[in-house]
Amino acid sequence: MQYAGGKMLAEATDGVGLITFNQPEKRNAMSVEMWQGLGEILDAFAEDAAIRVVVLTGAGDRAFVSGADISQFEKARANADAQAEYERLTSAGRETLARFPKPLIARIRGFCLGGGLGIAMQADLRIASSDSEFGIPAARLGIAYGFEAVRTLVSLVGPAHARMILYTGGRIGAAEALRIGLVNRVVEPGELSGAVQALARTLAENAPLSIAASKLAIAAAVKDPAERDLDGLARAAGRCFDSADYREGRIAFMEKRRPRFTGS
Repeated sequence: MQYAGGKMLAEATDGVGLITFNQPEKRNAMSVEMWQGLGEILDAFAEDAAIRVVVLTGAGDRAFVSGADISQFEKARANADAQAEYERLTSAGRETLARFPKPLIARIRGFCLGGGLGIAMQADLRIASSDSEFGIPAARLGIAYGFEAVRTLVSLVGPAHARMILYTGGRIGAAEALRIGLVNRVVEPGELSGAVQALARTLAENAPLSIAASKLAIAAAVKDPAERDLDGLARAAGRCFDSADYREGRIAFMEKRRPRFTGS
């Protein structure tokens, strides 16, 4: 299905949803409309019980997402007031991405810069091709990277590497991104699709309630203690232990077969 005038694409196969940023002529730079389309797709995927895991990727082989669509800056982000309106227009998509309850995998090839890196960092796992490049050019544009994105960056790579990335505005290669913890795995370009497909299949076959509980717990672990919903974490754990999937997991283990989880 197409969203945002065809600049966002969505499809689903065997429990795996695929979202494609589809503006290859601009290296998949994110427009306001694409943010809105992303939110619509994620809402639909969140409601579809058949979808267990979602993959984010960019069209073509030049970029995952190269950042915000700079052609909209003069009108949409010309000053602080315009920036506030831009954030309002894109907030629904950003918030939907941040709170998406199912596992997200970013399949990265080529440029992953600025806001594009912000999107990738919201994914639970990032798999990159060896020819990918990462960076946040805010210091070269005279703008500030948002606090939540900075906090996510620091949680992944630590303050020292975050300073280097933000202060220089330069780019790093996939090997360096792997070394500092920005990505989970690096593979050769020709192996990227297969590696992500295999990973997505593994996640889709595991117990959805267990993964959901783990996602909540990991998100809470990197928050300030005052922001942690410990009661919510306890409820998520309780749902696992009361689930039919927990019983199925035990039986499958004893019968030495692969479990068949339903998410209930």
